Amino acid sequence: MKIAAISDIHGNIAALDAVLRDIAKHSIDQIVNLGDICSGSLFPRETADRLIPLEFPTIRGNHERQVLTLPLDRMGPSDRYAAQTLTPAQLAWFDSLPQTIRLNEDILLVHGTPNSDLDYLLETVTPEGLRRATQAEIKDRAGNCDARVILCGHTHLARVERLHDGRLIVNPGSVGLPAYTDDHPYPHSVEAGSPQARYAIVSDNGGDWSAEIHCVDYDWEQAACVALSNGRQEWAIALRTGRN
Repeated sequence: MKIAAISDIHGNIAALDAVLRDIAKHSIDQIVNLGDICSGSLFPRETADRLIPLEFPTIRGNHERQVLTLPLDRMGPSDRYAAQTLTPAQLAWFDSLPQTIRLNEDILLVHGTPNSDLDYLLETVTPEGLRRATQAEIKDRAGNCDARVILCGHTHLARVERLHDGRLIVNPGSVGLPAYTDDHPYPHSVEAGSPQARYAIVSDNGGDWSAEIHCVDYDWEQAACVALSNGRQEWAIALRTGRN
């Protein structure tokens, strides 16, 4: 069995289309979507229109929750743009999405961790910035989940980690936004280091799961120009460079 995991599209439909074309080159049994789908400075409505008919197993990320629950004056610019752009039917789709999905006996889909859409699973934020999480930290955040594979998103950093107990943790990276800054729980910068769109393929090799990260070229210059036209210079820099 081979599963393609996509995450953190953030309304970047050009990157999404490039990733879907690349996935089609592989013998994939199923595509799953790990959330943070439309919020951003690009094409929220078009991205939702592309995904809804495909009916991929999809969970909501923190941005879907924020768009649904926060008043406009408390939203950041990405969520506010999505909330003002998406149709009532698209917002209803957001509302229908679960926080996690147990895809099968082996695989759990989460956005951040099994218990939070805001906490990072494979990275740790300290007052000094972002670092790779230790095995002990990851194991504590994964908890007693008995899934052999946990697919997570949220940090936009593609990473594969196998715990000492054999569980495989995979973050496919971000389809649509390779860098960002945040202040939860401390100010920090997240950078993929290059502008490619990313996704992961996880494969069952006779009972032993493995993962590969894929990087895909697309027209990020055009996406950056759209971000600039919408007043988001920081997005344009991130889209062009994978850095902040």
